[in-house]
Amino acid sequence: MAEWDAIVLGAGAAGLFCAAQAGQRGARVLLLDHADAPGKKILISGGGRCNFTNVNTAPDRFLSANPHFAKSALSRYKPQDFLALVEIYGVAWHEKTLGQLFCDSSARQIVDLLLEECVKGGVELRCGVMTGEVEHRDGRFHVAGESAPRLVIATGGPSIPKLGATGFAYDLARQFGLKVVQPRPALVPLTLAGEDALFTELSGVSADVTAKCGKARFREAALFTHRGLSGPAILQVSSYWQRGDEVGIDFLPDQPADWLIEAKQQRPRSGLAKVLGETLSERLAQRLTERLGVTGELINQTDKALRAAQARLADWRFLPNGSEGFAKAEVTAGGISTADLSSQTMEARRVPGLYAIGEAVDVTGWLGGYNFQWAWASANAAALAIADGARAG
Repeated sequence: MAEWDAIVLGAGAAGLFCAAQAGQRGARVLLLDHADAPGKKILISGGGRCNFTNVNTAPDRFLSANPHFAKSALSRYKPQDFLALVEIYGVAWHEKTLGQLFCDSSARQIVDLLLEECVKGGVELRCGVMTGEVEHRDGRFHVAGESAPRLVIATGGPSIPKLGATGFAYDLARQFGLKVVQPRPALVPLTLAGEDALFTELSGVSADVTAKCGKARFREAALFTHRGLSGPAILQVSSYWQRGDEVGIDFLPDQPADWLIEAKQQRPRSGLAKVLGETLSERLAQRLTERLGVTGELINQTDKALRAAQARLADWRFLPNGSEGFAKAEVTAGGISTADLSSQTMEARRVPGLYAIGEAVDVTGWLGGYNFQWAWASANAAALAIADGARAG
């Protein structure tokens, strides 16, 4: 039996990177995954092109019960650090909107990069391994017939179960006495019912909006679906949404104050649907006009009525009855409590040698590469600590 310094569970973004970084710093690392191949979530990310980081990464773009927890890891491994690695491997990339970096070609390039980094670190990767019970005795973690003084939980959350995602990380954390913040779907489409369900007839229609939930506000596209609301703006606010919350949408975020009064003065014979149709799709403009009950020409509307229409269009309230769940969620919010982990090393405070990184932890980024950056940063923090421990004997 080989003598390992660390066993990493989960060959996703965080697990692969942690194993590679620790291995390249001299630690002997075994990387295990129950799936038949590594990096499955990476391969489907970003429409198959992997939005591997975001240049605008900052701690305030992450949700956690402790909003300060992510600061240490994020400050020590930045988007530019991973980008430098991408460029070493000659992976062509481009920046889309809002600081999002994507591969020009394929997400497979990121998986190949990570696997090559593991090779450089002498990491042994075993896929298709059912870990079974994990035991801790004599100062070592025993799993799948192997043992090591350090164990890294990098098995993610239950989002996208068709790829084999489970809540295993939480079961393992609880086994060792770590608290778990209630996991919930995040970056997920929201569903509508009742009168709001009338908007599902607009399935496929999108608009550039500002969506908000509580204090969170996002200016991006919203998309109507046959079940409710989706698109980047909605996925963003979904991470903040709790059952019973309303979601507000400003359908015309670029319009100045009293724009409808001005339209009445300039085009008195136009109807509201026609005016809205100059900015929004014709179908959406018609549906909004119907719901507002503003019929006939603008000249026949009072300024009070038009201001009321303006106000509602700027903060149209939807009351989602749920989300599309973990099956459609890009990530999981909640997870292993940061109160039980060191923000410097990602090590469990009361269980020496046990680490948790990536999506398994209660740190959830915005849409647009932030969750990958958390994977790299948290993995790096744990890898440094593991390598230091291995060198110290």
